[in-house]
Amino acid sequence: MLHLLAKYATEAEPGFAAKEVRWAIVFDAQARFLQVIELGDVDAKRNRGRMFPRCPDLSQPELVGGSETRCHFLVESADVVASYVRENADEKTVKRARDKHTCFVKLLCQVSSAAPVLGSIAEALDDPVTLESVQARLREGKAKPTDKVTLAIDDRTPHFLVEWDSWHDWWREFRRKLKSSSPARAAPQMRCFITGEFVEPCATHPKIKGLADVGGLPTGDVVIGFDKEAFSSYGLKQSANAAMSEEAASRYCSALNELIREHGRRLANAKVVHWFKEKVAPDEDPLSWLEEPADQQERNAQQRAKELLESIRTGIRPDLQDNHFYALTISGQAGRVMVRDWMEGQFQALVENINAWFNNLSICRRDGTGLANPPKFLAVLGATVRDLDDLVPPFVSKMWRVAVGREPIPLQALAQALSRARVDVIGDQPPNHARMGLIKAYHIRKKGDAAMSPYLNEDHPEVAYQCGRLMAVLAAVQRRALGDIGAGVIQRFYAAASSTPALVLGRLTRTSQFHLNKLEPGLARWHEARISDIWSRIKDRPPKTLSLEEQSLFALGYYQQMAADRAKASTNSNA
Repeated sequence: MLHLLAKYATEAEPGFAAKEVRWAIVFDAQARFLQVIELGDVDAKRNRGRMFPRCPDLSQPELVGGSETRCHFLVESADVVASYVRENADEKTVKRARDKHTCFVKLLCQVSSAAPVLGSIAEALDDPVTLESVQARLREGKAKPTDKVTLAIDDRTPHFLVEWDSWHDWWREFRRKLKSSSPARAAPQMRCFITGEFVEPCATHPKIKGLADVGGLPTGDVVIGFDKEAFSSYGLKQSANAAMSEEAASRYCSALNELIREHGRRLANAKVVHWFKEKVAPDEDPLSWLEEPADQQERNAQQRAKELLESIRTGIRPDLQDNHFYALTISGQAGRVMVRDWMEGQFQALVENINAWFNNLSICRRDGTGLANPPKFLAVLGATVRDLDDLVPPFVSKMWRVAVGREPIPLQALAQALSRARVDVIGDQPPNHARMGLIKAYHIRKKGDAAMSPYLNEDHPEVAYQCGRLMAVLAAVQRRALGDIGAGVIQRFYAAASSTPALVLGRLTRTSQFHLNKLEPGLARWHEARISDIWSRIKDRPPKTLSLEEQSLFALGYYQQMAADRAKASTNSNA
């Protein structure tokens, strides 16, 4: 996994990192302060700023090492770049910001030999009058002291200094001197965990950002880190337990940060990132089809999967035949990156699995008029719980593997979906398409059951399914005879009938005779014939109890019979 991540980040280099910057302090060509501009989507409710892919960056040991104050270069927080603090800040905070600002200006002066304009800007930022003007503009824009700030030249078309490459060599040399000035430590060469070469292992690895919403820290989390004595095997400390060169660590961390930032999808309390061996167009990414709302697609996800699969099989798209996919499920916990799951495989197999996922989930609409739209993956997860916050990462990871890897649906998912389906029926709530589709998919994946159709199957061999059908027909008879009477036969008897049909269905059938007597003779005979037909399939021996799987078949038979009846009623009404 780490090897593939490092391979993904072809341009990563230690000392450089992508950063989101909210504000830019703009100077003219003579380094006179002009204005402060907001970057990114200024109309967004939570503007994160503009992403700069190659910013100078110091590791945590580099920042805190040595006796003098240190800071980042060119991109830093507003309190460092402009000594910008809150009006009620205490003296300690003010002093810290002032010391950091002095360090920032000093760095600008040092790089002036490679970029002379930075020396002039350093003089401007060291001027109290200019600094007050910058602080006033930041305050007008309601900037926070922790917001990232960079520098730019020109007021018409700002040229951001962080995008110049004239300072790169100076920065590399600056970091090299920082390391050489650090106290010497015993660091014998070790075999790199990623490249296999003998290297001097770096003590700590860069942090992974973007997991704060799934248990991570806002400051970042580490994939590899050992801070307990129990992990210090053979006298190895910190990241030497999984030795890597600084370059290799920088590459895999850069790749993971980019994937989370650009392609990360939150699934309840976890995030999924994925990539391909060879580049794939966004509209041909099968994993994205699991997340896109079907009503926003020109062709729904299931149709697109079928079309792409056919083009691969017929040789129209040979470029995709040898491609591979990689998918990683992660979350944060106490400053560490938790790897929940890892998957890889052939691109064609991935498309086949996504197509099978949608086929297995396909279910008729609750009104019986055609198939429901293919559900989003998150909708399928939501069908198993009352609230999405109730989902736990292990279950999310397992269901993701079920969808992507074509694995059997766990019994836990069936139990939870069945419980929520029963609540819908008893509460007289509209049935959930994703929930009923998941119940159907469970049986298809466990037994390869050909009898599991998206629509009603009157010849289904399972007695439990036929018992569910009977319950739906008996409820329809009561509604025809008595109308809406509040708590009807379903609300009162569904739970018992779905678990102990022998105790309930016979009594309800006898009661239905009173309801049939209230109907027109022709309609009564039609309903009576339906009831008799279903009883003939049950063979007059309804089960005393139903297992969990049989209860799910009962629910499916009830739902599909109700949908078929609604479709007939709609057709008759139109006629």
